[in-house]
Amino acid sequence: MEHATGIILLTNTHIGPLPLPFFDSTVSAGFPSPAADYMQEEIDLNQYLRPRPMASFIIRVKGDSMKDAYIPDGSLLIVDRSVKPASNKIVLAVLNGELVLKRLVKSNAGISLMPANSKYAPIQITDDMDFRVWGTVTQIIINALTV
Repeated sequence: MEHATGIILLTNTHIGPLPLPFFDSTVSAGFPSPAADYMQEEIDLNQYLRPRPMASFIIRVKGDSMKDAYIPDGSLLIVDRSVKPASNKIVLAVLNGELVLKRLVKSNAGISLMPANSKYAPIQITDDMDFRVWGTVTQIIINALTV
């Protein structure tokens, strides 16, 4: 289902376990280091990415307003409706009937939705706006072949 903002909501088509091999080791992003040559266990991506599956959903991002928060166009987001929206967290919100993805900022001046791209202006929430948070982004899935 695509909304006018370009955010695409993906339906939940796979609920069962999704086990993948998990190497219980870290990888050096600087100087190489010796690592274990064996797999220790499996990790279930459904359990890891969605610890509260009844409150979570996946949504695809279209646009670049959050690119500096490591959310490029085409990213998949795990959004959890049970996580209380807190200041400085990235949220999926409904603003005047449109879905928006921004960083929620609460201050003495009120509530703002902050983009993570200097090309876009912050949105100050006012009393005359229809605003509600749909959920908090808990995971970002990026296709590394496209970055």
